[in-house]
Amino acid sequence: MGDSILIDLAGDVATLTLNRPDKRNALDLDMWRALAAAMLSVSADGAVRCVVLTGAGGAFAAGADIAEFAIHRRTAAEAKAYGAVVNLALGAIRDCPMPIVAAIRGACVGAGLQIAILCDIRIAASSSTFGAPIQRLGFAMPYPEIAYLVELAGHAVALEILLEGRVFDAGEAMQKGLVSRVVADEALEGEIAATARCIADGAPLAARAHKRLIRRALDPKPWSEAEMDESFALADSGDYRRGIEAFLAKKKPGFESR
Repeated sequence: MGDSILIDLAGDVATLTLNRPDKRNALDLDMWRALAAAMLSVSADGAVRCVVLTGAGGAFAAGADIAEFAIHRRTAAEAKAYGAVVNLALGAIRDCPMPIVAAIRGACVGAGLQIAILCDIRIAASSSTFGAPIQRLGFAMPYPEIAYLVELAGHAVALEILLEGRVFDAGEAMQKGLVSRVVADEALEGEIAATARCIADGAPLAARAHKRLIRRALDPKPWSEAEMDESFALADSGDYRRGIEAFLAKKKPGFESR
């Protein structure tokens, strides 16, 4: 995957860094492919309990590399093929079984926003900026990218973001539900570390189950009996017994299940 996506494994926390700082981490095709490969690699690592996704330098990601569009996205057919590569990466983020925390500093625009909204918790530095000015290119955000935005922010906010194409600050992103919380620039690193540690110290089976169950809860179809059973299944796990025993003993639980 080269150097465009860096993976740092520190115990049970994996940090993936978008690493093209000279372009403010604007993603080209190779970088999209590398991101998909990195996410799949981390997702398959049973020792990882939390993933942090961030950008090198002063930006999270300033969008896609527009210079490539005149080469790889000249027609509808080429745009569809390009989109397939993008959606492999976005799908790998969405389907990662471990919780993902986005550490957002600087520009989180276009492709950067699309990546961030698929993370489970999004923490932004106060100087961060957000938006999806795709209408300036005369292009529309396609499926399933637009569905991810609507799912997180709702159709009214999605329309405002896409129709106006404005770039806005972290406070407005918080108000729109695009970020989980905003912290001072100098506090971002510590906040991310504390959040990742809090997640990693929890029961990994419970974290993965919560991701599955919450996604299923968004589907209006009635729950089947098997799905109801799944929501109680962890009561048979070793981690559940360890958690109850630790609570009663007023000790910190040592979760082991992967």
